[in-house]
Amino acid sequence: MSHSNAILAPAGRLKLAQCVVNHHWPLRRAAERFNVSVPTAARWAKRYLEHGAAGMQDRPSRPMSCPHRSAVRTEHRVVGLRTSKRWGPARIAYHLHLNISTVHRILHRYHCPPLRFTDPATGTRIRQERARRYEYAWPGEMIHVDVKKLGRIPDGGGHRSLGRVAGDANKRARNLAEGARKNRGLLRGFTFIHHAVDDYSRYVYSEILPDETKETAAAFMRNAIAAFSAQGVKIQRVLTDNGSCYRSKAFARVLAEAGIRHKRTRPYRPQTNGKVERFNRILLEEWAYARPFLSEIERQACYQDFIEHYNQARPHTALKGASPASRVTNQPG
Repeated sequence: MSHSNAILAPAGRLKLAQCVVNHHWPLRRAAERFNVSVPTAARWAKRYLEHGAAGMQDRPSRPMSCPHRSAVRTEHRVVGLRTSKRWGPARIAYHLHLNISTVHRILHRYHCPPLRFTDPATGTRIRQERARRYEYAWPGEMIHVDVKKLGRIPDGGGHRSLGRVAGDANKRARNLAEGARKNRGLLRGFTFIHHAVDDYSRYVYSEILPDETKETAAAFMRNAIAAFSAQGVKIQRVLTDNGSCYRSKAFARVLAEAGIRHKRTRPYRPQTNGKVERFNRILLEEWAYARPFLSEIERQACYQDFIEHYNQARPHTALKGASPASRVTNQPG
């Protein structure tokens, strides 16, 4: 309901029922007065007679019985095997000839914790679910660093705006014009966007660079440190994946000179660096593919405007609608 005094909110139902029961209004007159059907007026009048004002509240939509639900005896057997033998859902399902998804639902219904959360000897719960979202306490405490590899748009437009045939033709023409298709082992058809995202404020420093070599990554990190320092942010930790450029001595040297601790994500777990991965998604939706571009130069020309808008004006849902710059409270000036 839009508000508590709407026609079919509990307060409106009570007025309708009182008009019929207490003031002896005809059902048709009450239905016309409250702009409802006659059966609806009769239903609320009947509930008022049976339960009084408490009967005007919403009833749960859950059915009284579910014919497809597993028998109570089967549910008890599932929970018993989980408690006594510490079996997982798959093994319980094979033993009782049930679907694995059915066993999952039964264990969830009876609030059975995952086996890894219980003590193997006693079966008691020893730890709780960890919060899915975390956030550091102040700007600079953790900076997420990553590289986004993005296909370049050939002159005249790519396949996203012109279709596969015309876009591929423009790409072949670009490759022929540039000569060799490889440059230092990397395809010329890509650019590499390096990001540094602050964990607390989501403030980002980003550069579009031609590759992701160790020299380029080290130079970007040095520029990022200077850029955050200009905003009054002292970087304490940096989190990266296990890419070769981040495992290089050149990158480690830049961090050591600035007194920054380097942390790496667990292999094959990009979720650990999720804040910069989420920025990559925003980048694609709101800049890279937000509108058709006819060349890579045209797209890159508006990149700094996008970064400026993201930092200074764009409402961030994780910040309750505030912009990243509003959380960098120690900016000069």
